[in-house]
Amino acid sequence: MARGGDLRLQMKIGVISDTHGLLRPEAEQRLAGVAHILHAGDIGKPEIIARLCRIAPVTAIRGNVDTGPWAEAYPETTTVTLGGHKIYILHDLQQLQLDPASAGIDVVISGHSHRAGIKTEQGVLYLNPGSAGPRRFKLPITLAILEVTKRGLRPTLHHLSAASAA
Repeated sequence: MARGGDLRLQMKIGVISDTHGLLRPEAEQRLAGVAHILHAGDIGKPEIIARLCRIAPVTAIRGNVDTGPWAEAYPETTTVTLGGHKIYILHDLQQLQLDPASAGIDVVISGHSHRAGIKTEQGVLYLNPGSAGPRRFKLPITLAILEVTKRGLRPTLHHLSAASAA
């Protein structure tokens, strides 16, 4: 349930992480039509964000591989409110330094592990979209769409083809 009551809006939010400098055409196609994109770090190159911005507004944080002057523009964590839901974004969930439920956070978005996952604890949705960049550790290549509906939050993981790396 959203805090803020009447501020809830129906929308689709694209959630992507660990692109490591590769934005697959299939990822761009899956994100088409979202109202906002959240990138949970390990962007890899500034061009990735520029390409995502052609699809929708982007909120991004830097990950452990995002170094150099271009990466300094991105914070290590951030909080945004989308569709009436407060969303906290960090790269590595192991570095979470707050209690999301006590802080009024509805969703925690993370990346880093390259392992997609969805779970709810103490009323907080934890969403890791997995890795949308180069295949690592034989894990699936994934991203997520977070739908904000009248009934609440509906996260969906989408598998991308390894052949779609162009």
